[in-house]
Amino acid sequence: MIKGTFQIGGDLIDVVVKQNNLFFWDSNTQMTTTIEGLKLSKAGVIKEHPDLENDEEWKKKAIDRLKEHIKKFNTEDEKLNYIKSELTKHGYEPKFKQKAGWRPTKL
Repeated sequence: MIKGTFQIGGDLIDVVVKQNNLFFWDSNTQMTTTIEGLKLSKAGVIKEHPDLENDEEWKKKAIDRLKEHIKKFNTEDEKLNYIKSELTKHGYEPKFKQKAGWRPTKL
């Protein structure tokens, strides 16, 4: 298990990678969600996957594609680095990463 902490504005978001599963924790709302609980922008999904523009199940298919993409990475570090690169594009500032049982380090 590895956890990455990101900041956007005054909010801290923790992304936990445990094998092929992703969990998101929002410090502002004190809520944890899986990848299925994310709020996705249809415009953002269509930008990445133009074929989903007229699909009624665009959100489910986008999440399934993300899950499959995450499974392609061999280690949890690689998965967290991918999440870091994607979140950084959208204004999130990487803060820390922490492996289970270890102290946090700069991300």
